Amino acid sequence: MSIFERYAPFVQDFIYRNNWQSLRAVQVAAGDAVFNTDDNILLCASTASGKTEAAFFPILTEFYENEPSSVGAIYIAPLKALINDQFLRLNDLCCEAGIPVWHWHGDVSQSHKSKLLKNPSGILQITPESLEALLLHKHSHIARFFGDLRYIVIDEIHSLLRGDRGGQTLCLIERLSALAGVNPRRIGLSATMGDPEKAGEFLSYGTGRKTFIPSLTGEKAKWRLSLEHFYTSDIQASEGKEQEALPVLDIKTDTAPENSDPGMGYIFEHTRGKKCLVFVNSREECEAVTTTLRRYCEIKKEPDRFLIHHGNLSASYRETAEDIMRDESEFQTTVTTATLELGIDIGKLERAFQIDAPFTVSSFLQRMGRTGRRDLPPEMWFVIREEKTEARASLPLTVPWKLLQAISLVQLYIEEKWVEPPKLDRLPFSLLYHQTMACLASCGEISPKELASKVLTLSYFHRISKEDYITLLRHLISINHIERTEEGGLIVGIAGERIANNFKFYAVFKENEEYTVRSHSEELGTIVMPPPVGEKIAIAGHVWIVEEVDRKRHLVYCDLVKGQVPAYFGECPGDINTKVLKRMRQVLKEEKIYPYLMKNAVARLDEGRRTAYNSSMTEDFLINLGGDTWCLFPWLGSYAFLAMERFIKIRCGERLGLSSFDSVRPYFIQFRMKRTKEEFFRILKEEAKKDFSPMELVYENEVPYFEKYDEFIPDELVKKGFAYGILDIDGMKEFIKEAEK
Repeated sequence: MSIFERYAPFVQDFIYRNNWQSLRAVQVAAGDAVFNTDDNILLCASTASGKTEAAFFPILTEFYENEPSSVGAIYIAPLKALINDQFLRLNDLCCEAGIPVWHWHGDVSQSHKSKLLKNPSGILQITPESLEALLLHKHSHIARFFGDLRYIVIDEIHSLLRGDRGGQTLCLIERLSALAGVNPRRIGLSATMGDPEKAGEFLSYGTGRKTFIPSLTGEKAKWRLSLEHFYTSDIQASEGKEQEALPVLDIKTDTAPENSDPGMGYIFEHTRGKKCLVFVNSREECEAVTTTLRRYCEIKKEPDRFLIHHGNLSASYRETAEDIMRDESEFQTTVTTATLELGIDIGKLERAFQIDAPFTVSSFLQRMGRTGRRDLPPEMWFVIREEKTEARASLPLTVPWKLLQAISLVQLYIEEKWVEPPKLDRLPFSLLYHQTMACLASCGEISPKELASKVLTLSYFHRISKEDYITLLRHLISINHIERTEEGGLIVGIAGERIANNFKFYAVFKENEEYTVRSHSEELGTIVMPPPVGEKIAIAGHVWIVEEVDRKRHLVYCDLVKGQVPAYFGECPGDINTKVLKRMRQVLKEEKIYPYLMKNAVARLDEGRRTAYNSSMTEDFLINLGGDTWCLFPWLGSYAFLAMERFIKIRCGERLGLSSFDSVRPYFIQFRMKRTKEEFFRILKEEAKKDFSPMELVYENEVPYFEKYDEFIPDELVKKGFAYGILDIDGMKEFIKEAEK
């Protein structure tokens, strides 16, 4: 029997109605695995390849034939918008079969949730944070809600593999399974998976099952890809030069604003009459770019055709942008951060723009994959912008870092199909605190031994020792987050209640202290660190003047004005892999001209290569900039670079006689030194061979908070988590070995 014939009649009818000529490879493989094995399943296939249907067609068939007596499947997604989107898709499919589909997150009505609680059944779609809230507040009902739970589907699983949120998701699944007495199969979905085997191990933690990862060979993907470079001044790198490149596209805008940015004019002209996304790397930049593009519309007396979408906007603003983008008759462009990077269906998009380089190959692929649906190839236009350096600028400032990074990300995928692997070797003490408090808040009084049994047995904490957990518990008792009863049990303490009883406790990702911004009755979004009354802020793509700041209630009241002002939402750090930096070095060394580069980009790359050749910066890691000033180019990723920076200062600084130490992570380190190049590397080699602890690379009196709950962790554990879980000592030592040769 074929997989199609095995599907339930209502699934077959759905396929006929949608005029599918055949099942895709991922759907056949998933159906075979669900129907014929008891394995967990990891489906890695391109965006819009039908992964969601591949997972749910066989699940729904099973539910149709043998109805679960509780919620039968949980679908976990990282974004509310993704849940809303999948809810609409699944609800239509399941309605005629009588299989309920429920969605549960902060924006869902209480009446919808109450219906589920009265009749737990079908499929529940939920975010990790809402699942945490459910376990906290409905602890005693979990067995009734999920007693016949058979499947947990995790969408965009790659987005959960590099931080505490993924660890929290895994802990939640294990806690829920223990409470309900079930061991559901897990199905992970991803379009950009760097190391499927590692991800498969993560997916199967604690289940006792293998993970089946089908090998899918689809058609060779075709891309429409271009990369152009702009100086923010008028004179561009290609002016007066002849070289082979993609055709020049007109970037001039009639009556452009005075001192305008040519890169913005380029985007403005090439989004007209089209439906596009413009990706940026931070919320501040999202606001600034939207404001600039809207000014172009105003000056050219064109209707405003630019929307905005980022995580600090109110739900209504985000949903309005999503609805407009789905409308086939609208030709608008949305400027966005990673909030539209994942698989929300926003209709037929003609092209995506990326301002500067994203931090990861995964982000590049996800962002480009938002386009190219419905038989069109994916289309991405990179727009790299930089200020032109002065003629006497120092060597590292003349290197086109963003351009190199963008090329490197593209080439790594084209040449090797490489994507960043999961990072699963951390020491997650912040999450350990969170899950400890969550267990106490949901269970009530519990003995220390039983608490350790519940928490330390969660698979994600496999690197945490009993000794470290005892240290944590003693500290939490000392700061009143946990209290010891007369009977010797543990309960949440007075200080801990203030944390655990706040709705923000459900999330483990770090948040800035935010203020809600309102204009009259309209909620615009949130900002960090509101300016004084009378100052301007940028949010929702417009400029507003602050009329009142209510610090107790965290509210900002403002009125709309004209003008331009930078927006601020907090830092947006990047996590760049060493492989990306090494490929950047190769880009500078090789003579290859990449076929997607346009005229200015070719010229700017040529300038960068000449600079690299003349300075020998790709051959020699350490370059003398004149006198006793040196620059180190280690070509290391974020965390190996961080380790190198600290190793040089802490372990080698005194022997080297360093001063004026300055680093631009993860590209170069500049300093003054009395030693020669040979002495520099000899000292690094000698110190690296000594037996030293990673804890020595933590500065004196430094407590490096990286995660949300680090402030409640004993200092010694915060330092240990940073030294052993963040710093890439092995990567640093590999560089020192390479530098010897």
